[in-house]
Amino acid sequence: MAKTGLKKWFKQNWVDISRPKKGGGYQKCGRPKAGKGKYPKCVPASKASRMTKSQIRSAVSRKRSKKQGVGGKPTNVKTFAAKRIRSARRGRKKG
Repeated sequence: MAKTGLKKWFKQNWVDISRPKKGGGYQKCGRPKAGKGKYPKCVPASKASRMTKSQIRSAVSRKRSKKQGVGGKPTNVKTFAAKRIRSARRGRKKG
């Protein structure tokens, strides 16, 4: 089996980036009671450590802005927002 398959996915340490610990790091993914609290944004701990504070805020806010549990299925959003493509401004000739 490939090293990037489902076995690797299960062995990764998944953390909730919306719940930081006081001493550093993040709490494990999941909620104690499914009916209460805000929805978690879970990523592997290795990815969470590489993310900036603004990337984490963006990911959590995008997750929580979507309607959750549509059709009984979990709501997924991309961890990193799509980059905006800026059109190059062309210099205008004066005169």
